[in-house]
Amino acid sequence: MHKIRLLTVSFSAEMQPYEIPAFRGAVIDKVGPKHVLFHNHLEDGYRYKYPTIQYKTIQSHPAIQCINDGVDEIHRYFQQPDWSIHIGDRKVEMKVNQLFLFNFPLEVWDKRVEYQIRDWLALSQENFLKFKQINSEIERLKMLQRILTGNILAFAKGVGWTIDKPIELSITSTPTTKTIPHKGNHLIAFNLTFSTNVSLPNHIGLGKRVSIGYGMIKRKERKNE
Repeated sequence: MHKIRLLTVSFSAEMQPYEIPAFRGAVIDKVGPKHVLFHNHLEDGYRYKYPTIQYKTIQSHPAIQCINDGVDEIHRYFQQPDWSIHIGDRKVEMKVNQLFLFNFPLEVWDKRVEYQIRDWLALSQENFLKFKQINSEIERLKMLQRILTGNILAFAKGVGWTIDKPIELSITSTPTTKTIPHKGNHLIAFNLTFSTNVSLPNHIGLGKRVSIGYGMIKRKERKNE
Protein backbone atom coordinates (compact mmCIF):
# COMPACT_ATOMS: atom_id res chain seq x y z
CA MET A 1 0.00 0.00 0.00
CA HIS A 2 1.18 3.51 -0.84
CA LYS A 3 -0.34 6.65 0.67
CA ILE A 4 -0.59 10.05 -0.98
CA ARG A 5 -1.53 13.38 0.54
CA LEU A 6 -4.64 14.77 -1.10
CA LEU A 7 -6.28 18.17 -0.71
CA THR A 8 -9.47 19.01 -2.59
CA VAL A 9 -10.92 22.51 -2.25
CA SER A 10 -14.13 23.58 -3.94
CA PHE A 11 -15.41 27.14 -3.98
CA SER A 12 -18.95 28.46 -3.60
CA ALA A 13 -19.01 30.24 -6.97
CA GLU A 14 -20.48 28.51 -10.01
CA MET A 15 -18.42 27.85 -13.11
CA GLN A 16 -18.78 25.99 -16.40
CA PRO A 17 -16.19 23.38 -17.45
CA TYR A 18 -15.16 25.48 -20.47
CA GLU A 19 -14.12 28.26 -18.07
CA ILE A 20 -11.53 26.12 -16.27
CA PRO A 21 -8.55 27.20 -18.44
CA ALA A 22 -9.38 30.82 -17.54
CA PHE A 23 -9.75 29.81 -13.88
CA ARG A 24 -6.32 28.18 -13.98
CA GLY A 25 -4.80 31.25 -15.64
CA ALA A 26 -6.32 33.57 -13.04
CA VAL A 27 -4.92 31.52 -10.15
CA ILE A 28 -1.49 31.48 -11.82
CA ASP A 29 -1.66 35.28 -12.16
CA LYS A 30 -2.37 35.50 -8.41
CA VAL A 31 0.61 33.40 -7.31
CA GLY A 32 3.03 34.37 -10.06
CA PRO A 33 4.58 32.29 -12.85
CA LYS A 34 7.70 31.34 -10.86
CA HIS A 35 5.72 28.70 -8.94
CA VAL A 36 5.95 25.84 -11.44
CA LEU A 37 3.49 23.37 -9.91
CA PHE A 38 0.62 25.75 -10.64
CA HIS A 39 1.18 25.55 -14.40
CA ASN A 40 3.74 22.76 -15.11
CA HIS A 41 5.87 24.90 -17.44
CA LEU A 42 9.61 25.44 -17.24
CA GLU A 43 11.66 28.23 -18.81
CA ASP A 44 12.92 25.86 -21.50
CA GLY A 45 9.72 23.92 -22.11
CA TYR A 46 7.05 21.76 -20.49
CA ARG A 47 7.45 19.85 -17.21
CA TYR A 48 6.53 16.33 -18.31
CA LYS A 49 5.27 15.06 -14.98
CA TYR A 50 1.82 14.25 -13.65
CA PRO A 51 0.23 17.57 -12.54
CA THR A 52 0.02 17.76 -8.76
CA ILE A 53 -2.19 20.87 -8.87
CA GLN A 54 -5.32 20.35 -10.97
CA TYR A 55 -8.21 22.70 -11.75
CA LYS A 56 -11.71 21.38 -12.39
CA THR A 57 -15.42 21.73 -11.69
CA ILE A 58 -17.08 19.55 -9.07
CA GLN A 59 -20.88 19.77 -9.12
CA SER A 60 -20.63 23.08 -11.05
CA HIS A 61 -18.24 24.61 -8.50
CA PRO A 62 -14.65 25.54 -9.38
CA ALA A 63 -12.21 23.34 -7.49
CA ILE A 64 -8.48 22.82 -7.03
CA GLN A 65 -7.10 19.39 -6.25
CA CYS A 66 -3.57 19.07 -4.88
CA ILE A 67 -1.48 15.92 -4.53
CA ASN A 68 1.68 15.47 -2.44
CA ASP A 69 3.98 18.45 -3.15
CA GLY A 70 1.00 20.33 -4.58
CA VAL A 71 -0.50 20.33 -1.06
CA ASP A 72 2.58 22.21 0.16
CA GLU A 73 2.40 24.75 -2.68
CA ILE A 74 -1.27 25.73 -2.60
CA HIS A 75 -0.69 28.07 0.35
CA ARG A 76 0.83 30.49 -2.17
CA TYR A 77 -2.71 31.14 -3.42
CA PHE A 78 -4.43 31.14 -0.04
CA GLN A 79 -1.89 33.53 1.48
CA GLN A 80 -3.00 36.21 -1.02
CA PRO A 81 -4.94 39.04 0.67
CA ASP A 82 -7.65 38.81 -2.01
CA TRP A 83 -8.69 35.42 -3.43
CA SER A 84 -11.09 36.84 -6.01
CA ILE A 85 -10.33 36.26 -9.70
CA HIS A 86 -11.59 37.52 -13.05
CA ILE A 87 -13.03 35.24 -15.73
CA GLY A 88 -13.23 37.54 -18.73
CA ASP A 89 -15.12 40.61 -17.49
CA ARG A 90 -16.70 38.71 -14.60
CA LYS A 91 -15.32 39.02 -11.08
CA VAL A 92 -15.58 35.77 -9.16
CA GLU A 93 -15.47 35.77 -5.36
CA MET A 94 -13.60 32.65 -4.28
CA LYS A 95 -15.12 31.60 -0.96
CA VAL A 96 -14.35 28.06 0.19
CA ASN A 97 -17.33 25.75 -0.14
CA GLN A 98 -15.75 22.44 0.93
CA LEU A 99 -12.26 21.36 1.88
CA PHE A 100 -11.01 17.79 2.25
CA LEU A 101 -7.47 16.97 3.39
CA PHE A 102 -6.44 13.38 4.00
CA ASN A 103 -3.97 10.61 3.29
CA PHE A 104 -5.37 8.32 0.60
CA PRO A 105 -4.20 4.69 0.47
CA LEU A 106 -3.38 3.50 -3.04
CA GLU A 107 -3.61 -0.25 -3.34
CA VAL A 108 -4.28 -3.12 -5.75
CA TRP A 109 -7.12 -5.10 -4.22
CA ASP A 110 -8.48 -8.61 -4.64
CA LYS A 111 -11.84 -7.11 -5.68
CA ARG A 112 -12.93 -4.51 -8.19
CA VAL A 113 -14.39 -1.05 -7.76
CA GLU A 114 -16.42 0.78 -10.39
CA TYR A 115 -15.60 4.34 -11.46
CA GLN A 116 -17.03 6.91 -13.84
CA ILE A 117 -14.65 8.95 -15.97
CA ARG A 118 -15.72 12.24 -17.54
CA ASP A 119 -14.32 13.93 -20.66
CA TRP A 120 -11.45 11.46 -20.92
CA LEU A 121 -8.99 12.44 -23.66
CA ALA A 122 -7.65 8.98 -24.35
CA LEU A 123 -6.28 9.20 -27.87
CA SER A 124 -3.08 10.73 -29.11
CA GLN A 125 -3.02 11.70 -32.78
CA GLU A 126 -1.35 8.39 -33.60
CA ASN A 127 -3.81 6.37 -31.53
CA PHE A 128 -6.75 8.25 -33.04
CA LEU A 129 -5.80 7.03 -36.51
CA LYS A 130 -5.46 3.47 -35.22
CA PHE A 131 -8.80 3.74 -33.41
CA LYS A 132 -10.61 4.92 -36.55
CA GLN A 133 -9.23 1.99 -38.54
CA ILE A 134 -10.69 -0.56 -36.10
CA ASN A 135 -14.12 -1.73 -37.24
CA SER A 136 -14.90 -4.06 -34.32
CA GLU A 137 -16.46 -2.40 -31.28
CA ILE A 138 -14.98 -5.13 -29.09
CA GLU A 139 -11.48 -4.39 -30.38
CA ARG A 140 -12.06 -0.66 -29.86
CA LEU A 141 -13.02 -1.33 -26.24
CA LYS A 142 -9.92 -3.46 -25.79
CA MET A 143 -7.78 -0.62 -27.11
CA LEU A 144 -9.41 1.88 -24.74
CA GLN A 145 -8.93 -0.54 -21.84
CA ARG A 146 -5.20 -0.80 -22.62
CA ILE A 147 -4.90 2.98 -22.80
CA LEU A 148 -6.80 3.49 -19.54
CA THR A 149 -4.59 0.93 -17.81
CA GLY A 150 -1.57 2.86 -19.09
CA ASN A 151 -3.06 6.09 -17.75
CA ILE A 152 -3.39 4.53 -14.29
CA LEU A 153 0.25 3.40 -14.46
CA ALA A 154 1.27 6.94 -15.48
CA PHE A 155 -0.64 8.40 -12.53
CA ALA A 156 1.00 5.88 -10.19
CA LYS A 157 4.46 6.78 -11.47
CA GLY A 158 3.68 10.48 -11.10
CA VAL A 159 2.83 10.10 -7.40
CA GLY A 160 5.75 7.78 -6.64
CA TRP A 161 3.81 4.52 -6.46
CA THR A 162 5.20 1.35 -8.01
CA ILE A 163 2.38 -1.06 -8.87
CA ASP A 164 3.78 -4.56 -8.46
CA LYS A 165 0.57 -6.54 -9.02
CA PRO A 166 -1.42 -7.14 -12.22
CA ILE A 167 -4.02 -4.47 -12.99
CA GLU A 168 -7.46 -5.79 -13.88
CA LEU A 169 -9.64 -3.35 -15.79
CA SER A 170 -12.82 -3.55 -17.85
CA ILE A 171 -14.98 -0.88 -19.45
CA THR A 172 -18.50 -1.61 -18.16
CA SER A 173 -20.62 0.83 -20.16
CA THR A 174 -20.94 1.84 -23.78
CA PRO A 175 -18.71 4.91 -24.16
CA THR A 176 -20.32 8.16 -25.25
CA THR A 177 -18.21 10.76 -27.02
CA LYS A 178 -18.09 14.45 -27.76
CA THR A 179 -15.61 16.67 -29.58
CA ILE A 180 -13.43 19.18 -27.76
CA PRO A 181 -11.93 22.11 -29.73
CA HIS A 182 -8.18 22.37 -29.22
CA LYS A 183 -5.80 24.70 -31.10
CA GLY A 184 -7.81 24.65 -34.30
CA ASN A 185 -8.39 20.89 -34.16
CA HIS A 186 -10.92 18.67 -32.45
CA LEU A 187 -10.24 15.99 -29.85
CA ILE A 188 -12.54 13.12 -28.88
CA ALA A 189 -13.55 13.01 -25.21
CA PHE A 190 -15.07 9.82 -23.77
CA ASN A 191 -17.54 9.41 -20.93
CA LEU A 192 -17.76 5.87 -19.60
CA THR A 193 -17.76 3.58 -16.59
CA PHE A 194 -14.99 1.12 -15.79
CA SER A 195 -14.14 -1.36 -13.08
CA THR A 196 -10.66 -2.05 -11.77
CA ASN A 197 -8.89 -3.62 -8.81
CA VAL A 198 -6.90 -0.42 -8.24
CA SER A 199 -8.02 2.01 -5.53
CA LEU A 200 -8.11 5.56 -6.92
CA PRO A 201 -9.11 8.82 -5.22
CA ASN A 202 -12.17 10.71 -6.38
CA HIS A 203 -11.68 13.60 -8.82
CA ILE A 204 -8.12 12.87 -9.94
CA GLY A 205 -7.56 13.11 -13.68
CA LEU A 206 -6.43 10.36 -16.05
CA GLY A 207 -5.25 10.82 -19.62
CA LYS A 208 -4.46 14.10 -21.32
CA ARG A 209 -5.05 17.68 -20.10
CA VAL A 210 -5.85 16.55 -16.56
CA SER A 211 -4.58 19.87 -15.18
CA ILE A 212 -7.75 21.56 -16.51
CA GLY A 213 -10.31 18.96 -15.52
CA TYR A 214 -10.31 16.36 -18.29
CA GLY A 215 -10.46 12.67 -17.44
CA MET A 216 -11.84 13.23 -13.93
CA ILE A 217 -12.93 10.04 -12.18
CA LYS A 218 -15.46 9.35 -9.45
CA ARG A 219 -16.17 6.13 -7.66
CA LYS A 220 -19.63 4.68 -8.18
CA GLU A 221 -21.11 3.87 -4.79
CA ARG A 222 -23.20 0.77 -4.43
CA LYS A 223 -26.57 1.03 -2.73
CA ASN A 224 -25.48 -1.16 0.20
CA GLU A 225 -22.30 0.86 0.85
